[in-house]
Amino acid sequence: MSSVSNRNPVPTSLAPWLSVPNAAKAATFYTEAFGAQETYRFEDPSGGIVIKLCADAAEFWLSQDSESGANPEPIGGETVRMILTVADPDAVFQSALRAGATEIFPVGEEHGWRLGRLADPFGLHWEIGHQLNP
Repeated sequence: MSSVSNRNPVPTSLAPWLSVPNAAKAATFYTEAFGAQETYRFEDPSGGIVIKLCADAAEFWLSQDSESGANPEPIGGETVRMILTVADPDAVFQSALRAGATEIFPVGEEHGWRLGRLADPFGLHWEIGHQLNP
């Protein structure tokens, strides 16, 4: 990667942007399920919404576009998965289920991880867990 000299360097990061039919409802789900905090919201007069959420150091964005009149179905499932690394995957997984997620496979230990997989109410798949110590 190239770097540009700057007095206030910005660290490189990557944050998923999730397009959903109802961004406000999704923000409520992720707040309840993952303990996320809303750190940015923009609502345009036509009804479009952009929201940034943070769950500890994990950042992600939500949007709904009302101008186009169409919200694409999330890719989700096997095509795209979010991996949320947390200290207590069992507790976060159960919180997500209580908030309306659907279990794909329960939290267990395999391949050096304690991990479970669920689908959120918007069709997106999340793996919740952490790597085990060798």
